Amino acid sequence: MGTRWAVRADRAFDGERFLPGGATVLVDGDRIVGVEPAAYALPPEVPVTEAAGTLLPGLVDCHVHLVASGAFPGTPGSLEWAGSAAPDAVDEMVTASLAAQAAAGVTTVRDLGDVAYLTLAHRGREAEGLPRVVAAGPPVTIPLGHCHFLGGEVDPDDPPTLERAVAERVERGVDLVKVMASGGFLTPGSDQLGAQFEVAALRHVVEAAHAAGLRVTAHTHSVAGAEVAVEAGADGLEHFTCLAEGGAAAPPALLDGVAAAGMTVDPTLGIDPSRFPPVSAMPPHILEMLERLGITDRDEHFARAARNTLRLREHGIRVVSGLDAGAMPAKPHGHLWRSVAALVDGGWPVAEALASATSVAAEDCGVAAGRLAPGRLADLLVVDGDPATDVAVLARPLAVWVGGVAVER
Repeated sequence: MGTRWAVRADRAFDGERFLPGGATVLVDGDRIVGVEPAAYALPPEVPVTEAAGTLLPGLVDCHVHLVASGAFPGTPGSLEWAGSAAPDAVDEMVTASLAAQAAAGVTTVRDLGDVAYLTLAHRGREAEGLPRVVAAGPPVTIPLGHCHFLGGEVDPDDPPTLERAVAERVERGVDLVKVMASGGFLTPGSDQLGAQFEVAALRHVVEAAHAAGLRVTAHTHSVAGAEVAVEAGADGLEHFTCLAEGGAAAPPALLDGVAAAGMTVDPTLGIDPSRFPPVSAMPPHILEMLERLGITDRDEHFARAARNTLRLREHGIRVVSGLDAGAMPAKPHGHLWRSVAALVDGGWPVAEALASATSVAAEDCGVAAGRLAPGRLADLLVVDGDPATDVAVLARPLAVWVGGVAVER
């Protein structure tokens, strides 16, 4: 048994619902051992932190790239840079990324694209006040495919190669497998509107991973890539942008398939508009793709993407929040609150949007966090204000604990 202590707040969200009477959360070691109303009288020997804001579980960012800080391809701090940088430099970047996440109240991150499995060595740093890490290692991709510079290239036409790729990840101890089912905007020459794998090839990856007890999540910007991932039996879809010539919309049959398969979707919503580069600074290949898609108004495009997630909700599809932090300038580490806010702006009830970054996200990541409940990890966050009326207060953390360890801020 550790030293018991408690935190009390007149406002609280337990990962699923707002608690009318606030909450007193009792912690022993790295676990929550009791949750009572704010008015609960604790034994006098138990020290109590009186929180002035709202108490909720620490946030869970389901899609990050710890090896990068969000720079454009080819520049220091980009994913492309990480693919060729010295390991020590990448490790420093990972530590800085984790620190930024923790300071913002993110207590668990799911890393979906590193280089040389370097991120795996950063698991278990909760005692330092850094987030717990769920890691996929380098994403599986095709030669010169999306994020090929991270080292996960495979021959999609050679089943033994696909099986070896999964076996290597199992041997390294990854927590899940990430596969690039479509191209991506940050990789010139990749096909954002097509599928990088045939169904049979991707099914090989999925079946090998499942045989080892690992889930598979698929990067899917295109309708074609998402359709392949669904048919191949993947467990999750990242982005699910549903791009096709002329626009971005999920066909009804695709939504039906995702729902029937019980898949999880992370739409990776949210940007920091102040860091979004002007059109004149966009790489030529991105400008060309935006023209093909008919995207002329940035703000309307992102607003429509947020509204489109209501179709996922209507189909009963599990939605989690992940920013894609570190992938581009407008998605820095520590801004997961923007993903939650985008869902709310798109029409989601606040409690459900918060759950997508707490209880639902933790369950999808396989960690015993995301809830104010006995037996759960003592990942806690206090924010300045009431997210029930203004979800943007998530950007104002007052106190953070990871497994009962206070985060230095």
